[in-house]
Amino acid sequence: MSPGETRAFLLEGTRTAKLATTRKDGSPHVAPIWFLLDEDGSIVFTTHAGSVKGRTLRRDGRVCLSVDDEQPPFAFVIIDGTVSISEDPTDLLRWATLIGGRYMGAARAAEYGARNGVPGELLVRVTPTRTVAQSGVAS
Repeated sequence: MSPGETRAFLLEGTRTAKLATTRKDGSPHVAPIWFLLDEDGSIVFTTHAGSVKGRTLRRDGRVCLSVDDEQPPFAFVIIDGTVSISEDPTDLLRWATLIGGRYMGAARAAEYGARNGVPGELLVRVTPTRTVAQSGVAS
C-alpha cells in the first residue's frame, strides 16, 4: 500500500488496532485499542495509567500495532513505533472525544470523551519507526 492507502485503511470504519507491549518480566501483552491518526501520521489513543498497557508503556516506550481487514481478499498494516505520553487534561479530553466519536458515533462523542478524558487516563502518541502494509493478501 502507498502511504495514502495505508492512512485510508487505518481510518476506515471502526477497525481496532492490536497493541503489543512487553511486560516487566519480558512476556508479551496484546490488547485491542481504539485509535485515530494525527495529521503528522502519529497514532493516538488513550489508556488508564494503572492498566497493563499504561504501566508497560511508561516502562518501555517501544510498541507494535497491528490493524487488519478480516474480509477477503484480506489486508493488514503493522506499525513499529515509540510512544510519548501526556496527561494534559485539555489534549486528553479533546482526543478522547474524537476517538469516542469515531467508534461510537458523533451523538455519543462527548459522552465517551467525558468518560475517557479524565485524570488517571493517559494520552498516548505512537510515532511510527517502521510500517508494513499489504492489501490483497489472498488475491
